[in-house]
Amino acid sequence: MSITAVTLAARWCAGWYLGARRRPLRRATTAVDASVSVIVPARNEEALLPRLLRSLRDQELAPLEVIVVDDDSSDATAEIAEAFGATVVSGAYLEPGWTGKNWACARGAAIARGEILLFLDADTVAGPELVAAMAAAVRSHGGLVSVQPFHRMERPYERLSALFNVVASMGIGATSLRNVDVTGAYGPCLAIAAADYERIGGHASIAGEVLDDVALARRVRADGIAVHAFAGHDLIEFRMYPDGVGSLGRGWTKNFAAGAGTTPIGRLVLIAAWISGLIEAGWWTIAGLVTLPVGNSFSVVHGAFAVLFAVQLWVFLRRIGNFGATAWVHPIFVAAFLLVFIRSLAATLRGEVQWKERAVPTRIRVGR
Repeated sequence: MSITAVTLAARWCAGWYLGARRRPLRRATTAVDASVSVIVPARNEEALLPRLLRSLRDQELAPLEVIVVDDDSSDATAEIAEAFGATVVSGAYLEPGWTGKNWACARGAAIARGEILLFLDADTVAGPELVAAMAAAVRSHGGLVSVQPFHRMERPYERLSALFNVVASMGIGATSLRNVDVTGAYGPCLAIAAADYERIGGHASIAGEVLDDVALARRVRADGIAVHAFAGHDLIEFRMYPDGVGSLGRGWTKNFAAGAGTTPIGRLVLIAAWISGLIEAGWWTIAGLVTLPVGNSFSVVHGAFAVLFAVQLWVFLRRIGNFGATAWVHPIFVAAFLLVFIRSLAATLRGEVQWKERAVPTRIRVGR
């Protein structure tokens, strides 16, 4: 076997190690006796918010309350929330040293009365069993429970998020084949007992962090509290970046720039190795096919591994969203990933990135 085949095989195996296992959030098998406060930070979410609030009306375990924190919106976010009967809190005054989402979450938690706090992004849609499942998970596992929503896409450009979704899960250890410490969380859906939230100092303890999920997970772990990450499947879904490819680029630039230094070094090396395998197999296959008519030889090894990597990526993607045939043209999505990665490096050097008309920092500082 050639050196090329051996190195590609090793990198392909690294992908399985990093991403082969997904832990689904289990439905509650018995009635859950728990009061749950749902907290929704919302900034200019009039288009998406009704879908979430409508879904929260149909829960098997009805929330004690739904609190929508209007984060200085310039649209009808507050009016829509009120029309659905939610408690609306104004987060208009952003204190210095805070990022908008952390400030909004803290404002909502400050008035919450439930024994379990469930934080949901405004672009999520909850299945009827979500609240009960999250409450049961907090009761049985303890600590911080987070769930990756199923990624529901409607327009072709949205599939450019493919590799980012996979790498994000790999980076926090949520999909590792071997049991490892989960070092991050999924921000769109987080639940924690109110007592534990108060114990860690709530969102005030991560006030200035742009990646609330990663920072909150690190803060929780610093206090010896467990972190759990699950796949949502049909219990919760979302549609990321429906406002166009520019929004998608800015969003992932923000996430990658802020999270660049939070992945354990060993895991980071394996992720880089896996991505480099995707690049090599795809690139040399394309180059070989393009130059075949002029007499250059096509590399069977690279072609074979291009198929193997595509099958692997298809397995990963089909469990997290309706990505369809995305995996079979993975060089396109690798190119998008690299472009955003370069942009994130530039944002890291600048120390900030623009998101929702605000400048947000790109450095994680949490840790004790």
